[in-house]
Amino acid sequence: MKHSMAKEEKDNQTMVAEFILLGFKTLPQLQIIFFVIFLIMYMVTMAGNILIVVIILVNPSLYKPMYFFLGNLSVLETCYTSTILPRILASFITDYHGISFSGCFLQFYFFAFLAGAESYLLSVMSYDRYIAICKPLHYVIIMNHRSCIQLSLASWMIGLAAAAVTTFFTSQLTFCGPNKIDHFFCDYAPLLMLSCSQTEQAEMVMLVLGSACTLPPLLLTVTSYVCIIRTILGIPSTTGRSKAFSTCSSHLIVVTVFYGTLIIVYLLPKDRKLRNLNKIFSVFYTILTPMINPFIYSLRNGEFKQALTKSIGKLMSLRISLGIQPR
Repeated sequence: MKHSMAKEEKDNQTMVAEFILLGFKTLPQLQIIFFVIFLIMYMVTMAGNILIVVIILVNPSLYKPMYFFLGNLSVLETCYTSTILPRILASFITDYHGISFSGCFLQFYFFAFLAGAESYLLSVMSYDRYIAICKPLHYVIIMNHRSCIQLSLASWMIGLAAAAVTTFFTSQLTFCGPNKIDHFFCDYAPLLMLSCSQTEQAEMVMLVLGSACTLPPLLLTVTSYVCIIRTILGIPSTTGRSKAFSTCSSHLIVVTVFYGTLIIVYLLPKDRKLRNLNKIFSVFYTILTPMINPFIYSLRNGEFKQALTKSIGKLMSLRISLGIQPR
């Protein structure tokens, strides 16, 4: 009897048809400035990551495991940014902050999928550097073409599976109002706060799968770099130490920014006073990290800069041979 009454009460509630992403709406005087800044960031992110993929594809000298994983990361970052930024940019110029119920969960799914995949892909890249520096004689055997494809595919599939499960459990919750999400994208914590049903099961699933997508790869990354640093410090020559460290320092910077801000966001107390701080740190791992990755990897990598210069030279030669004069 009680169950049927609860069901009837639930059926009589008005279900949420759309959510309102408040984002940076609390600062109306800065909307145009935010639009310009985020548009530039989006353009730079897309151009930089697409350039990395193109340079890797057209230069056989970069057909190596390290650049194979870097190409995967650039593709992932392009998709990752495109999941969030276009919606933010549209809200700045249209003043419409709504997102449909299905659209919100679709965004949440792709965000969770790509974040989980990136976490494991970064750990695979650190493992690649560990083998290259700590076990150089076995590198070609261990990091062969088949192993690289399997490791990369595993990273994507883990993110895909984890996101599917978390999105399913979250979408089964009841949302009957309010519908305002105090964030700039559909993240799981703000969604759970809006639910008018029991969220314990969804929270437990998110905790388990979220931990599975961050702690093991983080542990593998930390372990790899402890071994790498120990090996580098054991190299007698200063030049040798500098060369060895330069091959992994770029990746270490990316890992620090990504995991550092991600951990801060999800460990911060869910307090109203800290929501703006939460948004700022969320910008780091969702928008800023994908933008700075191309600069970190290209500007600190001599081999990549050489391939880039070579590609530009080929392009200029092609223009001249076709009779296209530079303006």
